[in-house]
Amino acid sequence: MKLQPNVLSFLLLILSIASSDRCLADDRPNIVVIVCDDMGFSDLGCYGGEIDTPNLDRLAKSGLRLTDFHNNAKCSETRASLLTGLWHQQSKNLKKPGHVTLAEVLRQSGYTTMMSGKWHLDGHPLDRGFDRYFGFLSGAINFFTGKDWGNGKNLMRLDREVFEAPDDFYSTDAFTDYAIEFLEQARQKDQSYFLYLAHNAPHFPLHAPETEIEKYRGRYDIGWDKIRQQRFARQKELGLIDPTWSLTERDPKVEPFDKLSDSQKRFLIPMMEVYAAMVDRLDQNVGRLVDNLKQNGELDNTLILFFSDNGACPYNRLRSDNIPPGPAESDYAYDARWANMCNTPLRLYKQYAHEGGTLSPMIIHWPKQLAGAGTVSKATHHIVDLMPTFVELSGGKYPDKFAGKAIQSMEGVSMVSTITGQEQSSRPPIFWEFSSNHSVRDGKWKLVAERSKDWELYDLSNDKTETVNLADRQPEIVTRLSEKYDAWAMRVGAKTHQASLNTKPSKQSQLFDLPSR
Repeated sequence: MKLQPNVLSFLLLILSIASSDRCLADDRPNIVVIVCDDMGFSDLGCYGGEIDTPNLDRLAKSGLRLTDFHNNAKCSETRASLLTGLWHQQSKNLKKPGHVTLAEVLRQSGYTTMMSGKWHLDGHPLDRGFDRYFGFLSGAINFFTGKDWGNGKNLMRLDREVFEAPDDFYSTDAFTDYAIEFLEQARQKDQSYFLYLAHNAPHFPLHAPETEIEKYRGRYDIGWDKIRQQRFARQKELGLIDPTWSLTERDPKVEPFDKLSDSQKRFLIPMMEVYAAMVDRLDQNVGRLVDNLKQNGELDNTLILFFSDNGACPYNRLRSDNIPPGPAESDYAYDARWANMCNTPLRLYKQYAHEGGTLSPMIIHWPKQLAGAGTVSKATHHIVDLMPTFVELSGGKYPDKFAGKAIQSMEGVSMVSTITGQEQSSRPPIFWEFSSNHSVRDGKWKLVAERSKDWELYDLSNDKTETVNLADRQPEIVTRLSEKYDAWAMRVGAKTHQASLNTKPSKQSQLFDLPSR
């Protein structure tokens, strides 16, 4: 049948539009989000640390580092906000309805969606928008066996099937192996992709291959006090901090390292050696992934974000007497002594709403669009900002409804202006609450309280490390911000300040009972 000229022209127009749309889709960035677990603010070389992290340092050198990027100070709660763009109380770690995930939004926008690593939320990734999944559904595992740290069960999954770890299994390597395998599969499709790679390193238990541990033997013999000073000096040299940042005093519960006996040092030092080895191996695996992107010609237009789910962990876990940290049979976490050092120069740790709990290193890499390679940005952001950022970059639409149910509005602001080097406009306040530790950040002011304790007020424009409490001198600001916090808490289901005051004091900073001298 011979087509009429007007019909033929119409078909050619449709084909042209379809081709144009496909090109536009192809031109959208791939998105890779890499989250590590329980890492301190200063652990990476590019954030002042002495641990060997050349691959992440290279990303930072050709990318952007943020010095005011925040998480929710706790594993599950950070992941909930990361995936939903909501405060974690609004989804109850994905248990409550009324939310949509990054994977669901990006898949509707034509992205292939993949996840590898730690889930630690309600449900299963394949039910929340991911096309492929490999990892474990709980919060902590043995790095060499894949078995759950708490109950010993096998919660490792490849898609929906139970995954039995082979003899040569090491989770940091395996998560990267499957992430790369998923990328190879995604390349068979004519569409952009979203990869969420959630490493469990360097979360306890302290497990690392012996070859990595050997690199760090003796590196921490000088102790936490001297290394805190060294890290702080490097942070200044790197331009990460300015003169308004003060090095906080050593945690008052932590003794001077030089006061320890030789036997006490021998007990504590190996913990940090293994922890450093875990970060080292994590960095090697980031390098493997980046090399794969580069070899496939995708690195230039792939947006990579790397950050930690909370600050350094102050827990004194020990369930394996007489077995040093490192091998599969050992079961240690370092305590507040080393965590205080890993969070240099900040106060407090994981689970707290102070900067040591929520402030994360954040590396952004996207050569095609990033302005000013190797720069440092002071722009203020929170993980709720990822959803609006990715919606904007994907050209997608955040839905009013999903699966027939009403969806809560996004709580964050897009990071695109920060990524592309434009001046950040003022942003709405940021809020935190976990286990009654709570805070509100509005511009330069931060109002924060530990559970059972009253408000502290800090001017972060000249006191980023929270050393000078201004609550008594600025009562009107305390009142204004406290009212904002309580209004937010009532709206999202967090604890109000008064409810937090009525809780028992925190026991979240823990110290090992050291061997006798």
